[in-house]
Amino acid sequence: MNRSLLKVSKASEIVKHFFLILGVIFSVFPFVWMILTAFKPEAEAILWPPRFLPMNPTLQNFVDVFTRWPFLRFFLNSFVFAGVSTFTIVLTSSAAGYAFAKIKFRGREILFFIFLATMILPLETYMIPVYLFVNRFGWINTHQGLIFPYIIMSFGLFLMRQTIQTIPDELIDAARIDGCSEFRIFRSLVLPLSKGSLSALAIYAFITVYGSFTWPLIITTTQDMYTTELGLAMFQKAFFTEYALTMAGATITSLPLIIIFLLFQRNIIEGITLTGLKG
Repeated sequence: MNRSLLKVSKASEIVKHFFLILGVIFSVFPFVWMILTAFKPEAEAILWPPRFLPMNPTLQNFVDVFTRWPFLRFFLNSFVFAGVSTFTIVLTSSAAGYAFAKIKFRGREILFFIFLATMILPLETYMIPVYLFVNRFGWINTHQGLIFPYIIMSFGLFLMRQTIQTIPDELIDAARIDGCSEFRIFRSLVLPLSKGSLSALAIYAFITVYGSFTWPLIITTTQDMYTTELGLAMFQKAFFTEYALTMAGATITSLPLIIIFLLFQRNIIEGITLTGLKG
């Protein structure tokens, strides 16, 4: 009986590891293919049947990315866009999360449910009214117009509310009895106890905003305001696409995100785990 159970257990482990390895291969292969294609000449990149390894590796594609287009400017725009948006998302999400978690007011649960419901709605579903609002203020083709839809994030609010709810009410009440204002409690007590979630939210927000495409496409009208995602789209011509050049641009664009993930993957996983805490 024990032997049969042991065999079943070993078989299940083999099957589980097989599918895990298969999933890793399917996940990693596109990135490997992108990087290898970036080192191929254009003629080799469009060969059929395709070759996995470059026969004549070259760095010319990476040189062309920065010489044929103002890609450094695109990088600067992307980092300003993602950096400022990340700061505002962390600030507004933590403040709103504290209000929903520790301040009692009428309609709190209903209002939180409304905010939570917006998590299932992508920006594209309410992009037109946001565009009209931005246009009314004259923010078309400006940094503030780019950043406006990202001043708050529903997921960030949910994450911070879940985190702050785990802070004992006794600590908050003791601070209030000592005469601390809500702002002082938030700044000196809540934020230091939520550092893990704040860092996870910052990383998640930066990656999300940095990779956005549709809103920058609509709100920007000149190349000097383009982000890296829009810059990549310039490699696609009316009748053909420069695949090797596109892969080189995609490799350069993905590099900051890959570095951030490798350095802070623990914080990202921690943030995902914390969303399942007290609700």
